[in-house]
Amino acid sequence: MKRGMRSMKNTLKRELTVDPGVCDHSGALGVPDAFGICMDLAASHAAALGIGMWDLAARDLFWLTVKTRVRFLRRPRMCETVTGETWPEPADKIRCNRDYRLWAGDQVLALGKTEWAVVNVKTGKLHPAADVYPAGLEMRRDAVWDEPFARLRDDFDGVPVFARHTVCSTDIDVGGHMNNVAYVRCLAGAFSTGEWDALNVRDLEIHFKASCYEGQLLELQRRERDGGLEIRMSVEGKTVTLARIG
Repeated sequence: MKRGMRSMKNTLKRELTVDPGVCDHSGALGVPDAFGICMDLAASHAAALGIGMWDLAARDLFWLTVKTRVRFLRRPRMCETVTGETWPEPADKIRCNRDYRLWAGDQVLALGKTEWAVVNVKTGKLHPAADVYPAGLEMRRDAVWDEPFARLRDDFDGVPVFARHTVCSTDIDVGGHMNNVAYVRCLAGAFSTGEWDALNVRDLEIHFKASCYEGQLLELQRRERDGGLEIRMSVEGKTVTLARIG
């Protein structure tokens, strides 16, 4: 993906070309790849603010993704030029949200939001998120939406497994566990192209409950609820993620 970047105090914007490597079988930006764009924008902006992964590592801290959601108004087509934008919301004591917007011309294509936490890798305890951001950073007060993340119920007893995935080397990130976007890619890959097209994904929210590691077997269950499709990924009966497709 070709990139031109400019960073502002509280916002990062990038011009993006939707190259073939981030498109799915339909010739449009893939759903997992949209989550990847959000991850990349967040990482770049954090680094520009001096709170990127390596900056936090020097303090024995690590960014932890708790929940993320992307709404699609129109998935951009292959070779289309778009603009991506991200900014953090004011943090509370423990957690913080980051917003994303993708647009072309005057048309908004996708909106996203991620809830983050910061963990001390030595103690395993959460670190106050508000203390991470640099002093004097003027936070934006707008948000892509104000509604809270969904409450996803972890009650899949009796729901059959419909797909399995063995966590492989290409799923692993620098933290040594399965990358957040790899879960979305695993979820999408559990469906045939026909099934995925029929879902016509307009909204996907995923909650990260536990880490999993190379060689572990993920089992996926799905059920319809409230007009959407809910999916649980688990390892040996322990919930790893919960997701909702709308």
